[in-house]
Amino acid sequence: MRSIDEPAVRTSETRREAFGQATAAFTALVTRVGPEDWQLPALGQWTVRDLVGHTSRALSTIEAYLPTAVQATQEVQAGKPADPALDAYAYELAGPADYYLAARAGLGDPAAVAERGRAAGRALGADPAGAVGALATRVLALVAATADSTLVRSPVGTMAFVDYLPTRTFELTVHGLDLARALPGDGGPGAGAPLGSALAAGLDLAAELAARGPDAADLLLLLTGRGSLRSGLSAL
Repeated sequence: MRSIDEPAVRTSETRREAFGQATAAFTALVTRVGPEDWQLPALGQWTVRDLVGHTSRALSTIEAYLPTAVQATQEVQAGKPADPALDAYAYELAGPADYYLAARAGLGDPAAVAERGRAAGRALGADPAGAVGALATRVLALVAATADSTLVRSPVGTMAFVDYLPTRTFELTVHGLDLARALPGDGGPGAGAPLGSALAAGLDLAAELAARGPDAADLLLLLTGRGSLRSGLSAL
């Protein structure tokens, strides 16, 4: 049962629902990419293919991390880590905002991020939409079978799976919106797939990041419709 002080958007049930919505919206949107669209400019130096590849990493990182995470959690709970390195497992990151703050401090090289996106785009092969759809199917099943308390060791620190999941939802939602803007024609991200919980989760996380950053006052003014503010404001 949710604590009286815990926002509804941060419950396990809502976080899982939001991830499912964001995944469905992104995969549906990718099916709208025409053969001639993959090389269109999308975000910064990325093409549509690069952006889809980068966004797909919100799914592939779950697939990469979880088998090891489940094994490590079981070993720690049994009091018998198979590897001395597993002794370091602990909740180093208290929530999704901590993940992004740590990532900004340690993994923020723009050139490296851009190249990972391009590499992920190339790895989708001759049928990117099919590859994304198959990946999403596998990851949704994996998420459904994973306990909230499973320890996930991300590159920037260890955290509970239920706290890692919103970071994946955020990536899928924000970059889904980027992709929708890059494609020709009308229609929102996901071609009709609902995004209510995913958008609420994204706004909740962005607001927490904004409140913990140096531009909190300016971002609050921006969200409340005040104009004449400097360009380049971001919660990230």
